[in-house]
Amino acid sequence: MKSIQIAEGKLARGPLPAMFCARHYEQVKAFHQSLAGYAPTPLIHLEALAKQLGIRAILVKDESQRFGLKAFKALGASYAVHQILAEMPDQKPVFVTTTDGNHGKGVAWAALQAGCRAEIFMPKGTVASRVEAIEALGNAKVTVTEWGYDETVRWTRDYAQRQGYILVQDTVLPGYHEIPQNIVLGYTTMIREVYQQLPSSIQPTHVFLQAGVGSMAGAVLGWLADTQKDQLPVTSIIEAADSACVFASCPRGELVSKAGITPTIMAGLNCGEVNPDIFPVLRDYASFYFACADEITEAGMRQYADPSDGDQAIVAGESGAVGLGLLMKLCQDASYAQMKQALGLDENSVVLLFNTEGATDPEDYLRVVGRPWIEVSG
Repeated sequence: MKSIQIAEGKLARGPLPAMFCARHYEQVKAFHQSLAGYAPTPLIHLEALAKQLGIRAILVKDESQRFGLKAFKALGASYAVHQILAEMPDQKPVFVTTTDGNHGKGVAWAALQAGCRAEIFMPKGTVASRVEAIEALGNAKVTVTEWGYDETVRWTRDYAQRQGYILVQDTVLPGYHEIPQNIVLGYTTMIREVYQQLPSSIQPTHVFLQAGVGSMAGAVLGWLADTQKDQLPVTSIIEAADSACVFASCPRGELVSKAGITPTIMAGLNCGEVNPDIFPVLRDYASFYFACADEITEAGMRQYADPSDGDQAIVAGESGAVGLGLLMKLCQDASYAQMKQALGLDENSVVLLFNTEGATDPEDYLRVVGRPWIEVSG
């Protein structure tokens, strides 16, 4: 089997969910800007690599520096927790979630800002460093279950209901929509910042977005579809091969589960069921879907760490680097020339990538890159 599989989108361009509107974006913007420590994360230009790959520009939104948490996830968790507490200002609830690492850390951090506790459940196979990073915040109890991600989500929902705790999950469950929608809205801060940081002479023609349950990808794509209209870039959704539920679902036009315990180093993408509320966005507005083997993200991690001459080094974790690894493969491997042509990647292309996490598994980062992440960030 090839290390990259591709499926083409239908681009049906149906109606967007009502959450995507200017009023909500402004509410999210005002909230995030009110947080201590808020600052837009860098938009980094990889000029030498773009020239090497034969395209006009590569832009990387580096979320490894967001709030000092090594990932973008606190954007969604903090906004959702803020909205919950606005409705119960005199209470200090316990917040509960399932996570592969980054989302749970974001929920625990958001709870900490509000003086609340959190209980975090993580799927079987979670590495110790991700557990320890959450526990280090000091307000969260972490439990690693015996199940995969999707089954752990359902168990956590039932646990929260039994205990009277509040579930802060980034995917929809029966009767559970508002909190996941607020998490999605929180993620739109990333793409809003990008368009504020872009020079007037350059606009993305292609956007690569990672997907686990699809909430981040749907947030960025929904914002783009709503604000850019006919100027919507060619958008590709990228997943880990064995849990590629968006890849399996969107071309068929129906939800397909890939739930289970699947092997991949891309822990943040190892989710087997698409967020149903965001599914129409991914189905109707994405141009392509990719399922990638681990070797693709490993190549991206190494390139970020040891960049082409003159480019800035970036610490990118396993779920953060797959977009760059995919772009390099499409542009450099002749056996993928047909895929490259289908995307329309050429000397006029401006590609926007999201480094969604830093070195959240330092041991694996060392294995892949060959040196500690702190040396790369140096």
